[in-house]
Amino acid sequence: MTNKIRGRQTGLIGQTGKTHHIIAAFFLSIATAFAVLPQAVQAQNYRFTSVSIEGNKRIETGTILSYAGIARGQTVSAAELNDAYQRILASGLFETVELTPRGGTLVIVVKEYPTINRINFEGNKRLKDQDLEGFIESKPRLVFSPTQAERDAETIAEAYNQNARLGARVIPKVIRRSDNRVDLVFEIFEGGVTEIERIGFVGNRVYSDSRLRRVLESKQAGFLRALIKRDQFLEDRLQFDQQVLRDFYFSRGYIDFRTTGVNAELARERNGYFLTFNVEEGQQFRFGEITTTSEIPEAEAEEFQAILRIRPGVVYSPTLVENSIARMERYAIKKGIDFLRVEPRIVRNDRDLTLDVEFVLSKGPRIFVERIDIEGNATTLDRVVRRQFKVVEGDPFNPREIRESAERIRALGYFEKADVTAREGSSANQVIVDVDVEEKTTGSLGFGGSYSTDNGFGLNVQFQEDNFLGRGQRLNFTVAGTSGSRNYSVQFLEPAFLGRDVAFSFDIGYIETTGRNAYFNTEVANLGFGLEFPIGERSRLGVNYKLNATDISYDANFGQDTTPANGVRDCMEDGPAAVCLGDVIVSEANQGRRTKSSVGYTYTFDSRLTGLNPNSGVLFSFGQDIGGLGGDVEFLKSTAKVIAQTKVLNEEVTLRATFAGGMLNTNNGSSRVTDRFLFERDIMRGFAPDGIGPREVLAAEGVNDALGGNMFVTASLEAQFPLGLPEEYGITGGVFYDVGSVWGLDSGTQALSANIVGEPFDLRQVIGVSVFWKTPVGPLRLNWSKALKKRAFDKEQQFELTISTEF
Repeated sequence: MTNKIRGRQTGLIGQTGKTHHIIAAFFLSIATAFAVLPQAVQAQNYRFTSVSIEGNKRIETGTILSYAGIARGQTVSAAELNDAYQRILASGLFETVELTPRGGTLVIVVKEYPTINRINFEGNKRLKDQDLEGFIESKPRLVFSPTQAERDAETIAEAYNQNARLGARVIPKVIRRSDNRVDLVFEIFEGGVTEIERIGFVGNRVYSDSRLRRVLESKQAGFLRALIKRDQFLEDRLQFDQQVLRDFYFSRGYIDFRTTGVNAELARERNGYFLTFNVEEGQQFRFGEITTTSEIPEAEAEEFQAILRIRPGVVYSPTLVENSIARMERYAIKKGIDFLRVEPRIVRNDRDLTLDVEFVLSKGPRIFVERIDIEGNATTLDRVVRRQFKVVEGDPFNPREIRESAERIRALGYFEKADVTAREGSSANQVIVDVDVEEKTTGSLGFGGSYSTDNGFGLNVQFQEDNFLGRGQRLNFTVAGTSGSRNYSVQFLEPAFLGRDVAFSFDIGYIETTGRNAYFNTEVANLGFGLEFPIGERSRLGVNYKLNATDISYDANFGQDTTPANGVRDCMEDGPAAVCLGDVIVSEANQGRRTKSSVGYTYTFDSRLTGLNPNSGVLFSFGQDIGGLGGDVEFLKSTAKVIAQTKVLNEEVTLRATFAGGMLNTNNGSSRVTDRFLFERDIMRGFAPDGIGPREVLAAEGVNDALGGNMFVTASLEAQFPLGLPEEYGITGGVFYDVGSVWGLDSGTQALSANIVGEPFDLRQVIGVSVFWKTPVGPLRLNWSKALKKRAFDKEQQFELTISTEF
């Protein structure tokens, strides 16, 4: 009978049990007797008048006897004696066990496993000791078990596998101490990260490998592999990748798409995987006939049919069907029809590749929401989660609405996970909705630096809390500065003002500059309040109040130079040639501090999320600010912008068009340079800040002041496309064409100087190329441009580096 613990391939080096020759010889003799004696001779039986336990120190004698299960005076066979041995050994409390019959006495000699004195981890860098201690079941002051130590080693190795380190090896070792104690040491070889070296597709004909790779959560390893963690191979991520592939094709009408298999081939060096997705795309289907039928008298099919937005010939998408169902359900609630169930019945037409959809209106089961239980939100208030539900206790239960509520909760960005499930309540017609969330950090403190040829080096410090005090509010503090400007701002947003779908915003800021032309300073203090609310499925309206105080001052280095021909100008005292401010800036600065008080509104229409085509969308905004409610200036300032985007050539190329314009009207020509539209890069590329528009120029005296204009208009056409580089680099290219103008001054302003240029409407034109780079610190855009049409006094800028914005 032998008790020997063998090490597994994880490298366990434990204790080897002692070979018990006496017991083995005893049972061997019993087996031999069965083989050589006549069958009439029966096996030897034993009857023990007493049982003696030896070697136990911590384990009670009664405990060992209970494992053995042999009572005094009981007749036992050799097989039953062996069973007793196995039960004692299986308890996991003893390193060795010996059972020896000595006449009428059964002697049981045991050697107890040592206790664990302490547990150490060696070689671990990626995972901390505290994390590893939580993974294992072996604990100090508990009995050491080689089997448990081996399982713990496997658990630690699996934890490293989840961190894409498939080559990790863990070896448990023991160090003997006095008093039958041991130190348990886990020697860890972490190995390198197992990356995804290549992602390929087999069977795709419509969409290229590069397009499909952009859909996946997993990414190929690139030269930024140290910063991009999605290139690590995680087996759990493959299931999600297959789901997003399916959603991608389904939303584009490929209803027969399926992934037939995913091959993950590990490199010989075990440091990289080669993934291959085997797919079947099928044919693209479009909507055919769209009809509505009603099985309940209070719901007229014609009324519900009229509110549908789907039209025949549009590429089929499950999202459009879901949106139509939601629209019908909302319309039913508006008409007072409860428990309306909308069932889409789809008929497939393989001949013309269309899908006929019949929306059937029927009465659903009378099931109500009993209550909504929220768990796991240690910081976030219950009401923040509850307001993502459009249903409350007592409302009819709608599974689709519960799914949408779950998506809204996840979209908040406050939780690592958010699970929403429904279960039966206190009765068959009651449902309890359970929300289980796990919070994550929502605050951030950011430090940034910048450099530009205009303002030199800059520093930006920003603190932002997206879930302020667990109320779902956003709070932002920003301090930014360059050699020529200072910017301080505080912004606050309450997305559900008074518990409704109304966003309340508040901001206060102070901006100080040393002059866009470096010859005069400006100080601007802002205070604003705003409310924004939906007025349609795709549109919102915002109203605001703004209070603005502006001051224009001279640089301290400027002196006075009286020039009869040109009036009074401020000029620099030092240098061989005086550099002076023009009459317009001097006149506007002499007006002192001015205050503007205005109310305004902004209308926004956005079809990007709810449009029929997932690859295109339009964003339109129009706003006006009306000044004169107090303050020193009466004005009307209007701005408008339209952005349209679509993807062509199997979504490889993105086309984008932007049109924008603005107009400022003031009473009695009282606008100043700080009120008018000054050229910015978001208006037109290819020129320096304030590089185009009206200016006051006196070359002989060094005057070249940008005055801004009362009107501007611009149009931009651009295309973004792949450059043939591996997509894991995140680098794409683009071309653009911009045309625009800033023009118009008040008559009073024009009368101040005869040296104003660029005041009439005059379109400038620019062409350029771009490089887009998605870096771990943010999307960057590099533009190289060339002005096709400009004026001699314009300031061109042929290169710029900016943060790319997504439409």
